[in-house]
Amino acid sequence: MSHTSDTTTPPLFWPMDWALPAGVQALCTTRVGGVSQAPFDGFNLGDHVQDDTQAVAQNRALLQAQLGGARPVFLSQVHGVEVAQLSAVTPDGTEADACLTQESRVACTIMVADCLPLLFTDDAGQVVAAAHAGWRGLASGVIEQTVNGVCAQAGVFAAQVRVWLGPCIGSDAFEVGDDVRVAFTSGDAVDPTQARGFFKPHPSHAGKWLADLAGLARLRLQALGVTSIAGNDSTPEWCTVAQRSRLFSYRRDGVTGRFAVCIWRN
Repeated sequence: MSHTSDTTTPPLFWPMDWALPAGVQALCTTRVGGVSQAPFDGFNLGDHVQDDTQAVAQNRALLQAQLGGARPVFLSQVHGVEVAQLSAVTPDGTEADACLTQESRVACTIMVADCLPLLFTDDAGQVVAAAHAGWRGLASGVIEQTVNGVCAQAGVFAAQVRVWLGPCIGSDAFEVGDDVRVAFTSGDAVDPTQARGFFKPHPSHAGKWLADLAGLARLRLQALGVTSIAGNDSTPEWCTVAQRSRLFSYRRDGVTGRFAVCIWRN
């Protein structure tokens, strides 16, 4: 039986071992904490998943309280490559799958439940950015668009960009068809031979593949010249599907919440 709790469990954050420049902060939420009831329990930040709107609003307020005066800007993510330029007055629900800003106290925010979230900044912390990369966005160039945006605004080369990869569906859980493999091995963004190395034949489903989403992202970052890549290394502890008690997973549960990553300048 569902019930409304009178007590709010404080949010628990994913450990983030990432060397950030002075004045830049970042975090990654989990499903632990918050006020949402099952199946969105408990720290759901998605307002598009049929969770109680008041619970989502309360969870978002809990998140904002952790940002030291910064405001998280929530996008309407559509698996595209659009990079939104954020300011203090950018409305929530702006349609884009990546965002960047030079303004202080504006938090670039991405919500996920299996797709790969990425955070970006430059060595001097002049610009911060975030991106949402499911396979479609990744294959279409959302990483390239975001890195190019950071480089243009900060006046730096890709070698001066730092990137953190958050939790996503892991390579033992991400079953895809041949269309996905072709999307990554027929383009010109990366070496097709290298890209093929991130797909392994499914052990029991003929014609299906297991894809390493985080590995494909690292490959594309390296092809751009990014060398500072932290976070998700494709090991099982980063897999949203495997981390049932800590992370939301759409592939695992169908109806579920969303966790988020944020990066901002003080």
